[in-house]
Amino acid sequence: QVQLVESGGGLVQAGGSLRLSCAASGRTFSSYIMGWFRQPPGKAREPVATIQSSRSTYYADSVKGRFTISRDNAKNTVYLQMNSLTPEDTAVYYCAADPSLGLLVRPTSIAPRHWGQGTQVTVSS
Repeated sequence: QVQLVESGGGLVQAGGSLRLSCAASGRTFSSYIMGWFRQPPGKAREPVATIQSSRSTYYADSVKGRFTISRDNAKNTVYLQMNSLTPEDTAVYYCAADPSLGLLVRPTSIAPRHWGQGTQVTVSS
């Protein structure tokens, strides 16, 4: 069983930055595809970014060039660096993990096996 705990959310002004962290339990972290999803108010949950390794990542079009996903397998942690934030980035952000490459290559079509509890990100204008 994999348990995921997010941290780093909060309130930030438009144009600002935040870094989310997700700490994972378990000894097989490096074998999992990790990802970040978000759910804006009144909308469906959507994938933001996923990662297998630094050279194998996925980004939603809306965050390309502004967000960076990374992972540290030695610390069982995945990060999401968010820059140039806009009010449209306001959402609950969820960490996710799945052993399948589907989370990397078709994250809009897969339901990850493991989820964190979510962390709120609010961007004020």
